[in-house]
Amino acid sequence: MEVLNIKNLKKVYGSIFGGVKYPALNDINLKVESGEFVAIMGPSGSGKTTFLNVISTIDKPTSGSVTIEGKDITKLREPHLSSFRREKLGFIFQDFNLLDTMTLKENIVLPLALSKTPHDTINSRLEDISTKLGINEILNKYPYEVSGGQKQRAAAARAIITEPSLILADEPTGALDSKSSKELLNSLGYLNDKNKATILMVTHDAFAASYCKRIIFIKDGNLFNEIYRGDLSRKDFYQNILKILSVIGGDNDDIV
Repeated sequence: MEVLNIKNLKKVYGSIFGGVKYPALNDINLKVESGEFVAIMGPSGSGKTTFLNVISTIDKPTSGSVTIEGKDITKLREPHLSSFRREKLGFIFQDFNLLDTMTLKENIVLPLALSKTPHDTINSRLEDISTKLGINEILNKYPYEVSGGQKQRAAAARAIITEPSLILADEPTGALDSKSSKELLNSLGYLNDKNKATILMVTHDAFAASYCKRIIFIKDGNLFNEIYRGDLSRKDFYQNILKILSVIGGDNDDIV
């Protein structure tokens, strides 16, 4: 089943005084099927962050359509847009975005509490997702009491507990050490395999991208290439990613 369908997407930035216009995205077309784990990669300034911002409804495109589960989000207005974002999208940010005044448990269940989900449903989903992510024993701790990797797994739990159509991850390993990065990426891979979670991840790190099943490369606002992992080992897939990044000038400062 098709979760995301992007057609002729363009984003142009320009001065309100009629200055020079900068095309950030040029006629992007992309489909993502249910259960895919896709990475978006490209050099700094390639347009990958703008791309994610448009999909996540943070930014609006200049033209084109972004359809998620049959609904063109570019045509939604408040309060329907906020409702759609809350019900259909899950977010994982580089800086965790957890509230320090709440325990991990309270942070994770907050989206369900705001949508007035029944208490039994909240507890059932919390137990399931926290066990899968290996954080069930630290749920009563506060964010400042746990490691960066544990914070990010809590953020992943919060993103998926609403059972969204699409999880959007923006450089989720960017603030993590290599051990915590591997733990998070293994967790995302597990959620993708076992929960059939559909994940779209923006990353500049080839190691992180090697956990995905498909890589979309963007250069100068255009789709440059895409590769599938298929039956390749993660190590071989990683090497393929590096080859393409070397051609387009991708950032690989954090490769391990």
